[in-house]
Amino acid sequence: MKKLLIIPVAIGAIACGNNAKSPEPPNILWITHEDLSPIYGCYGDEYARTPNIDLLAESGYTFTNAFSNAPICAPARSTLITGMYATSLGTQHLRSEIPVQEGMKILPEVLREAGYYTTNNVKTDYNFDHSGRWDESSNQAHWRNRPEGKPFFSVFNFMITHEGPINALRSSDTESLDTLSDPDKAELPPYLPDSPRMREIWAHMYDLLAVFDQGVGDLVGQLKEDGLLDNTVIFVFSDHGHGLPGHKRWLNNAGLQVPFILHVPDKYKHFATNLEGPVTDRMVGFVDFAPTVISLAGAEVPKIMEGRNFLGAGTEPKDFIYGYRDRADDCYEVSRSVYDGRYLYVRHFMPQLPYFQQAIIFGPQKEGSYEEIHRLRNIGMLPEGTRRMFGRKPAEELFDLENDRWEENNLVNDPTLAGLVEYLGKKVSTWMLNHQDTGMFSEGEMMIRASGNNTSVYEMARDYSREDFSEIIKAAQMVGKIEDPSELIPFLEAEDSAVRFWGLVALDAFEGDLSSVNPYLDNLLDDPSLSNAVKAAEIKIKRYNDRKAFRVLEDVLDHDYEPLVLQAAISVRQLEEKAEPLLPAIENRIMPKYSGNVWGRYRTWSYPMFIGMALDQAMINCGMDVEVQR
Repeated sequence: MKKLLIIPVAIGAIACGNNAKSPEPPNILWITHEDLSPIYGCYGDEYARTPNIDLLAESGYTFTNAFSNAPICAPARSTLITGMYATSLGTQHLRSEIPVQEGMKILPEVLREAGYYTTNNVKTDYNFDHSGRWDESSNQAHWRNRPEGKPFFSVFNFMITHEGPINALRSSDTESLDTLSDPDKAELPPYLPDSPRMREIWAHMYDLLAVFDQGVGDLVGQLKEDGLLDNTVIFVFSDHGHGLPGHKRWLNNAGLQVPFILHVPDKYKHFATNLEGPVTDRMVGFVDFAPTVISLAGAEVPKIMEGRNFLGAGTEPKDFIYGYRDRADDCYEVSRSVYDGRYLYVRHFMPQLPYFQQAIIFGPQKEGSYEEIHRLRNIGMLPEGTRRMFGRKPAEELFDLENDRWEENNLVNDPTLAGLVEYLGKKVSTWMLNHQDTGMFSEGEMMIRASGNNTSVYEMARDYSREDFSEIIKAAQMVGKIEDPSELIPFLEAEDSAVRFWGLVALDAFEGDLSSVNPYLDNLLDDPSLSNAVKAAEIKIKRYNDRKAFRVLEDVLDHDYEPLVLQAAISVRQLEEKAEPLLPAIENRIMPKYSGNVWGRYRTWSYPMFIGMALDQAMINCGMDVEVQR
């Protein structure tokens, strides 16, 4: 990306004096798209062709520090629509089905009560049931369907820039364009291989952005036709970073930073008096979008919402942006981050798992960039930045984004920054504690506890005292930090199953000899928490090829509770070729339960698909010929 162009504009007079009539509540339009980092032309990117977006930016505000709180769609969208961190609600895992607390009102519901007509066209992907929460939610939803005179809140989500179209390279997706981007002029980040194929994908991504820009122009044109442009506040933004390796799913700046353009008509400029100019470096996160929209509408922000309004006099700038990465498809991950405006600190709680896990979503059968990376890896032509994606992650990372745009240099071991590392690490731990981070429970355990108490995941976590929850975080903080596995014995014997779980994860992450704790692993194969029994079995097979451990995994694969089955299936996948004794059960009993028509193979798009993907990869790891289309 080129240097940011700052375009001076005249801000209209603010008609909000004591004698001025207050304008009617503004209409609010969200124009969102998928899987793109800040590469609009108004961000100074000369490779981009975004005239319609740039025109909105000329009369509005360009945010240079806007962030999704998660680098993948479902938890990002859950955060957007609720004004709450997904990790507070338990909605941090991709395409899960989470019970939320009774009476919780999300953004469109609050606005409906304030007199707005609310429409969503069309994606939801909130990880909880959205039925009845919008006036309209369909591919026909539009502000034009509202009763006459009602203000509206409308969302239009464009999927053309999703990683699927980016990597598919379909010429039909760009038929509306007169010109296409020149791959020879593409500027690739150093962690992606500079091959002709990758340049073609990168150029196509910009072409899809140009198609999205046409969609922006079309919606703005409809506002003009309806005489509504001067009454409508417009948000234009992406749901997270590029749909390419090193971005989407990666808990780093490339995965979290998003473009965000805010158009505010002259009559509503008083809402933006706190913004310093047409280009603002004020930090905003997705958790703040719902409270901001509710404030624009003149309604009261529900107390449960964890974000805060970022527009208007008296609003305080944020000092930190927090991020989270958890399960995506069939790949577990627990990482948390904090950004202070210059430094990004990341704590990986499962550092033994590489970003490029041996899984279908990262595999050579996934067309486009992943296929190309595997091809180049096989012939030894990957750059160092890409090769690192296949190895273990460090437990902690620190990047100076002011001087390291591409996040190439981990400064966590720089002695001059030791104090900063400790400070930001404590900020992450305190944030997790203050918001009762439900990622501290394994997914199946989290949902079993909530259903057992006939409550929501949010409420289940808040049944913990601060002291008890801090013990779980303390156990998680041991991961990647121990020198002797016997340090973990108190955690392995703890009363709370979540503490025991993190003791097991810390053992899994430890690369040395585990003989001193092997008796504890034996005991945990019979743990009353099946999540812990599965994790203990995975470790026992990887380290000792334990027969009983195979029986544990097979029993849980046969379980009828899908979140637990998914954990077992992921553990089987991570056994690689050692999973071979489980193949008869997988082929003959387990896979038939989850088979269906999704991609011609899986029963549904959620847990059955992820279970099937994990078990398919397990069979591939053991040398079986499995045809998977992705």
